[in-house]
Amino acid sequence: MQLFDLAGRVAIVTGGNGGIGLGMARGLAEAGATVIIVGRDTEKTEAAAAGLREAGTRVAGIVADVTHEQSCRSLIAATVQAFGGIDILVNNAGINIRKQPEEYTIQEWNTVLVTNLSSAFVCAQAAYPEMARGGGGKIINIGSMMSIFGSSFAAPYAASKGGIVQLSRSLAAAWAKDNIQVNAVLPGWIDTDLTRSAREQVEGLHERVLTRTPAGRWGMPEDLAGIAVFLASRASDFVTGTAIPVDGGYSAQG
Repeated sequence: MQLFDLAGRVAIVTGGNGGIGLGMARGLAEAGATVIIVGRDTEKTEAAAAGLREAGTRVAGIVADVTHEQSCRSLIAATVQAFGGIDILVNNAGINIRKQPEEYTIQEWNTVLVTNLSSAFVCAQAAYPEMARGGGGKIINIGSMMSIFGSSFAAPYAASKGGIVQLSRSLAAAWAKDNIQVNAVLPGWIDTDLTRSAREQVEGLHERVLTRTPAGRWGMPEDLAGIAVFLASRASDFVTGTAIPVDGGYSAQG
């Protein structure tokens, strides 16, 4: 279907070398996009890029640390130089540190906020002039169901993901005039390395997730591929400033 065809589009996916990011990168690649996978781990990033390349995708791996402003700006510049522009930006890079609120140091708080929220702002800010010059673009910011709910064991993570929703709305309002759509995706409990460690650290989490989720299972990274393609394609040209849960119905229940 032409509405979902991403042929000729260039997409950056931060944190794209595993988990949700890689699931979305695969979806974008299958829809025809050229995909730039970004991560801090050289070996993991190259392995992810190689896997997509074997499937016939035009893909590149870029090692970058998006917690540093210049790294974000260099990433965008390198993509434009190599591929002629940028059409799609997926701000997915993120971390979590699980503790009770009173136990965090300010350094831990800042690390989570910079990684999850500030990096999305700086990458979007750097991409903006390139997208505007190219006639428009799509920015997809990855929030969380904790953008909706609080979490006793992840206060800075929840704060950063709530911020992602408000950042997305603000950028959407500012850049609609440039034909740039900005939306947030709120994944539920997805089976990734990050959530596997959560199951080890939070007693009873696995059982509570299954009990509350109407779909009766944990999500898989590939469950995010469809929403990525939709929000990156012409099919969503009149969709902006939204926050869409992809959680098997978890947030639909009180």
